[in-house]
Amino acid sequence: MQRNEVVLVTGGAKRVGAVISRRLHGEGKHVVVHYHRSAESAEALVRDLNAQRPHSAACIGGDLLDTAGLDDLAARAIACFGRIDGLINNASSFHPATLGQIDEAHWTDLIGTNLKAPLFLTQALASQLRLNKGFVINITDIHAERPLRDYLVYTVAKAGLAGLTRSLALELSPDVRVNAVAPGPVLWPDESEIDTFDAAERSRIVAQTMLKRAGTPEDVADAVCFLACHAPYVTGHILPVDGGRHAYL
Repeated sequence: MQRNEVVLVTGGAKRVGAVISRRLHGEGKHVVVHYHRSAESAEALVRDLNAQRPHSAACIGGDLLDTAGLDDLAARAIACFGRIDGLINNASSFHPATLGQIDEAHWTDLIGTNLKAPLFLTQALASQLRLNKGFVINITDIHAERPLRDYLVYTVAKAGLAGLTRSLALELSPDVRVNAVAPGPVLWPDESEIDTFDAAERSRIVAQTMLKRAGTPEDVADAVCFLACHAPYVTGHILPVDGGRHAYL
């Protein structure tokens, strides 16, 4: 009997990550939901997924900034179901870092979550992914190609992740496919943490999309699902999911 593919989704307990986890689970995959501070949300999501299909979801906690702990995180992910076939590097920090005010904390957090952790976690899982002819999907950003003012370090980190995607596609070929999804305006940041995107700014950004609407987490999850499940001859590709904004800017 063919075994279900197992996918690890970092930051998979909330927001876009949770929708990705649900979407892949709906495709019949087993899901390992990674979380850092969202244990309650992760456990609730896993209970719901297991109610739909018993023994098909699990969750693991871990700080992605703890590089030394990523080998252990990878081992715990594999132990959940005995294998890992796919990795979705979704977890991300997002906050402004304006030139002249950038400090080491900005660099450590933004580069750490958006670039360093995807590299070292992929490296930790590389032998497992090769063995299972698996895949990696990174969540980048359209601003990896077109910088976002006052978000210098975040922009650099996502640009690095785009480069990492192409490099890993080469390094892990021919056994592992590596692609990325680059969202545009999909889910606005929490206003309690970031006040950059007021109503006027949000309207301006949406107006810059060809489709004249913000996207949804489901739009991103559908793109991830396409690359994970329905694109066996696609690797080294970065797929914009932004309503055409990347061509407008």
